Amino acid sequence: MRIVIKVGTSTLAHAGGRLNIRRVELLCKVLSDLKNAGHQVVLVSSGAIGMGVGKLGLAGRPEDMPGKQAAAAVGQCELMYTYDKLFSEYSHTVAQILLTADDIQDSRRSAHVHDTLQRLLNWGVLPIINENDAVATDEIGIQTTIGENDTLSAIVARLVGADLLVLLSDIDGLYTSDPRKDPDAVLIPVVEELTPDIMALAGGAGSGLGSGGMATKLKAAGIVMDAGIDMVIANGEDPEILYDLFEGKAVGTRFSGRRCCV
Repeated sequence: MRIVIKVGTSTLAHAGGRLNIRRVELLCKVLSDLKNAGHQVVLVSSGAIGMGVGKLGLAGRPEDMPGKQAAAAVGQCELMYTYDKLFSEYSHTVAQILLTADDIQDSRRSAHVHDTLQRLLNWGVLPIINENDAVATDEIGIQTTIGENDTLSAIVARLVGADLLVLLSDIDGLYTSDPRKDPDAVLIPVVEELTPDIMALAGGAGSGLGSGGMATKLKAAGIVMDAGIDMVIANGEDPEILYDLFEGKAVGTRFSGRRCCV
C-alpha cells in the first residue's frame, strides 16, 4: 500500500514543546517496519513550531507571526535531525520537502512536487513533508496558505494517489460529542458520508502547541473521500496502533472514500 501518515505536534512533543523521545523513536521504528513489509510511506509531520518553542526555552507558542516563523526555523532543524538519525538506525533514507500553498495551487509547481515524490518513493526513500512555516503565514486564516497539516496531508495523499491517509492525533477518533467533556460520548467507527450531522461534531482547535482540531480533520476527510481514498483518525499515543490498523483490526474512525463503479 501507499500510505500517508500525518503526526500532530501533540504526538511528537510533550506539553512544553520538548521532544517526546520515546514516542518518536517508536514511531520511526514502526514506520520503518511498515516499509520493510513493502509499503510505501509518506510522513507529514507537524511539530516545527512546537519543537522550536522547546529548543528556545520559550514560555509558550509565540503569538506574533515573526515569532512563529522564527520558532519554526529553529524547530525544523531539530525535527529533521531527529528523523534522519532515527530512520538511519533502521537503514531507511529520508527526504525533507517543505511546501507552500503556491506549490500546490500552481499546476506546474504541483506537477514538479508530484514528480519528485514519485521518484523518491520509487527509490525507496521516506519523504517527510511540512508546510514551510518559516516563510508561510499559515495557521492565522490567510487564504493563500495551506492552513495546517491535516489539510496538507490530504492534499499530499490525493497528489500521490495514496491508498490510505492516517491522521495520528491526541484523540481516538470522531465521537458523538466531545469525550473530554461528555463521559457518555461514543466513538464512531465508520463514516460513509460527511453529512451535516457529522460536520456538526467538529469542535474547536487542538492542543496549545498545535493548530488543528476535529474541524480540520473533517475537512481533510472531505478532500480524500472525494478522491476515493480512505482516511483513519487514530490516537498517536502508541504508534504501534498502526500494526493493528494494517492487520485489519478496528482502529479509530475510518472515513470511506467514494469509489466510482464502472
